[in-house]
Amino acid sequence: MSDAPFCRDCLTFAASPLAERCTACGSPRLLRHRERDSLAIAHVDCDAFFAAVEKRDDPSLADKPVIVGGGKRGVVSTCCYVARTYGVRSAMPMFQALKACPHAVVIKPNIEKYRIAGREVRNLMLELTPLVEPVSIDEAFLDLTGTERLHHGSPALTLAKFARKVENEIGISISVGLSYNKFLAKIASDFQKPRGFSIIGRAEAPDFLGNKPVSIIPGIGASAQARLAKAGVTQIAHIRDIPLNTLFEALGRDAQRLSRLAWGEDKRVVTPERETKSVSAETTFDTDLRSFEDLEPILWRLSEKVSRRLKTAGLAGRSITLKLKDSEFRLLTRSRSGLAPTQLAARLFDPARQMLKAACDGTAFRLIGVGAADLCDAADADKGDLADQSVVKQAHMEAAIDKIRDKFGVAALQKGLALRKPQR
Repeated sequence: MSDAPFCRDCLTFAASPLAERCTACGSPRLLRHRERDSLAIAHVDCDAFFAAVEKRDDPSLADKPVIVGGGKRGVVSTCCYVARTYGVRSAMPMFQALKACPHAVVIKPNIEKYRIAGREVRNLMLELTPLVEPVSIDEAFLDLTGTERLHHGSPALTLAKFARKVENEIGISISVGLSYNKFLAKIASDFQKPRGFSIIGRAEAPDFLGNKPVSIIPGIGASAQARLAKAGVTQIAHIRDIPLNTLFEALGRDAQRLSRLAWGEDKRVVTPERETKSVSAETTFDTDLRSFEDLEPILWRLSEKVSRRLKTAGLAGRSITLKLKDSEFRLLTRSRSGLAPTQLAARLFDPARQMLKAACDGTAFRLIGVGAADLCDAADADKGDLADQSVVKQAHMEAAIDKIRDKFGVAALQKGLALRKPQR
């Protein structure tokens, strides 16, 4: 019954394909599309997720502009839609956000609380289909192909029921994009937020994409956009009109992917399990720091945090990356690869410390981070060999420290380096 719209609020099908409102509840949120019941690839995105969870837990914030993020030196993690009307955006420096919306309520992120809510949403997704591919804590792709008999309705109707269930049981809202591939489903989910449900069908895709900017294509950042602009390519329609070799000159091997997406072609499947690529931790300072002596203890504390996360996940890293951001928001990264697998704080810290010392040339830094990548199973880590027998001793020592901290808290036992205060 693709000709009959249904109400996203009460799920009643309209008697007429021309209906403007639901005859049962009066809602204008009718879902209609000629291909609605033949599409099964969806992208689900929680609306202003962190801020939505905070508003759910504190109803007094309902109508207020809410920013979730760090202090004045930090950045906006998420902001609610009220704050967005003032020009506040995610990743905006906090001082700019507060200048745009000085009366905003600023809340420090509570990642564990958001993880719990994210898991609750994910569990509801898995009730719809086992083909759920998480993208982040608050979004995922779903493939509902062949689920009509199980859920007694089309994927579109199933997703509308799901959206209502998330609101009723978890207390936050989601936006849904439905199409025939992941690329278009992701684009569709960005429309009509919050509480959106948008559909892009096969018949309309080429025309729909034609006048859209190339920036909506995943992986096409500012530098790629600049290279394409030099070749006269600013809209997706331009990609179809220029020779493939011109695209190759601008983007290299990514040209073929871009050419396919320009016609709405995306053969990627929804993959249920996504392998963790890295484990990291970072922090932004209240005041810029320049000296190695000031940055070293912070790097140690971050290395301990990465170590704890690796141990919790049962993973180990074979490469270490140092991340620094200067006062002009320029990013500097340094990596060391080919290392023996480790999840020990000391082994993570040593190469990161060397890279930090080389990077400290008087530049003022506002952020530092450290991460472990090239991950493997923890069973392969920190075994030591004839050339390095100290690693086993370190592993035993850290295991003893972990037990004390598990019982009495992280602050119960600290290395002297971690207690060193920055020199002002």
